[in-house]
Amino acid sequence: MKVTGPGGPMMPAASRPARAAGGFSVPSGSTSATGPAAAAGAAGGVAGLSGLMALQGVDDPLERRRRNIRRGSGLLDRLDELKLALLSGADGQTALQGLSRAAAEARAEDDTPGLTALLDQIDLRAAVELAKAQRRAA
Repeated sequence: MKVTGPGGPMMPAASRPARAAGGFSVPSGSTSATGPAAAAGAAGGVAGLSGLMALQGVDDPLERRRRNIRRGSGLLDRLDELKLALLSGADGQTALQGLSRAAAEARAEDDTPGLTALLDQIDLRAAVELAKAQRRAA
């Protein structure tokens, strides 16, 4: 038996009881896995990981809607900053840069007609303000 720390003595790997399925276990002994069983286990881990990545790549309608609402709210905030900068007599360059970055973000397709119309109006207002600023600079 070997004492390895606060966990107490460890039994040798051969006499260690098998864990229940679904539990996490770390292979004991050498750190390099050899043989066909190790190759199959590595392939299974990659397949599980790719499946998980594929699931994360799928957009559900609720998440797209949240992202679009967050984007629209950010655009309104940048428009508000620009308005306050111009009313205070500042040049508003930082507000314009923020508005330009926010307007350049991609908008996900949404099948809610009311939200789509509202976001179109916000995008149009941002484009008008950016065009006005560009015209003032020229």
